[in-house]
Amino acid sequence: MINNASCTPRAHFHHPHYHPAYPPISICPTLLLPLPPLYSLLRPRSHHFRHFLPVMTTPEAATEHSTQPSTRTVRVVVKGRVQGVFYRNWTVENAVQLGLKGWVRNKRDGNVEALFSGNPDAVQEMEQRCHRGPPDAMVTGLQVFPTSNDPGSGFESKRTE
Repeated sequence: MINNASCTPRAHFHHPHYHPAYPPISICPTLLLPLPPLYSLLRPRSHHFRHFLPVMTTPEAATEHSTQPSTRTVRVVVKGRVQGVFYRNWTVENAVQLGLKGWVRNKRDGNVEALFSGNPDAVQEMEQRCHRGPPDAMVTGLQVFPTSNDPGSGFESKRTE
């Protein structure tokens, strides 16, 4: 018999050949049906079933989407405790994940500067991520400047300037 102090037996199963020397087995429901860990409930759902969902767009939404530029380029200055906390490596990882082109570098004044170029939604998402930064960073300010600078062909970490 399982001895679990936090579980009160709710179900008893008797063996067809019950014998007094062998008491009934008590089963704790939490042992039978454990709850999934919280992090698994917060994970993004699979995209496999998206094609079953109907896509509904209004003519206005289609017009808005078509007038949006295909590429947006911004220069970002991140202020706060952003050096010595792997902010540049974190930025490269996130920018590559979002399919952006550009670069990131430390500035001598203690800030981090970056250039992001790509899909406007991805650039906006990267701006939001830069507000949060990596776990050890403490972002106190974020300045975003539209630019026409060349982002290059990929995303890289540059030397301090």
